[in-house]
Amino acid sequence: MAGHSKWSNIKHRKAGQDAKRAKVFTKIIRELTIAARDGGGSVDDNPGLRNIVDKAKAVQMPRDTMERAIARGAGGQEGADMVALTYEGYGPGGVAILVQTMTDNRNRTVAEVRHAFSKGAGNLGTDGSVAYLFSTKGQLVFESDGADEALVDVAIEAGADDVDTAADGSVEVITEPEDFHEIKEAFVQAGFNPVLAEVGMIPQNYTDLTPENSEKLLRLLDLLEDIDDVTNIYTNGNFATGNDE
Repeated sequence: MAGHSKWSNIKHRKAGQDAKRAKVFTKIIRELTIAARDGGGSVDDNPGLRNIVDKAKAVQMPRDTMERAIARGAGGQEGADMVALTYEGYGPGGVAILVQTMTDNRNRTVAEVRHAFSKGAGNLGTDGSVAYLFSTKGQLVFESDGADEALVDVAIEAGADDVDTAADGSVEVITEPEDFHEIKEAFVQAGFNPVLAEVGMIPQNYTDLTPENSEKLLRLLDLLEDIDDVTNIYTNGNFATGNDE
């Protein structure tokens, strides 16, 4: 994984994201509601809900907005027809892409996802075509501030699975999903605040991209993110460093 920081990849996608904040909020509200519906409204007893609350906090969603979404879901009515579906496909340069959705209309969602892949120079695959390339893991990313050794010490003491320093200087810590929150809290208590903290699908290997394919992949990811039903997108594409912003 060395040199393939997800944070480095995310920085390629920051332009224009603030303009999409309303849509981001809408998607997270839906996730909060469904997680509370399926597992209850207590973040202490519902790890999935806790992960989404962390995501909501990362985009600075107001607390009352989160609480209303959770209350609606815990009531058992909101989002009763929603189901979670994952689509798999390939992007420019042959990279693998996982698209997680929540939908009340499977036909609509698959049509929109297929259209985005086609328009974005990709291909929608079959179930199982790329999922095996990803593992569910907790991930914490820290921007380097010269305290890398101290970060590593905290990671080892807390029981992290892996620690890696990427080419851009960022430090990635990988955890088992069930250990994520405890390890994250250990870093916070030690004075280290991650720039990215989530439980998600982590690629087992990365595919390097040319500058041209990096631009094409960015366009495809934007097309997928614009779909209302899409909640998360994961790719093993490693953007060309020449495109760094």
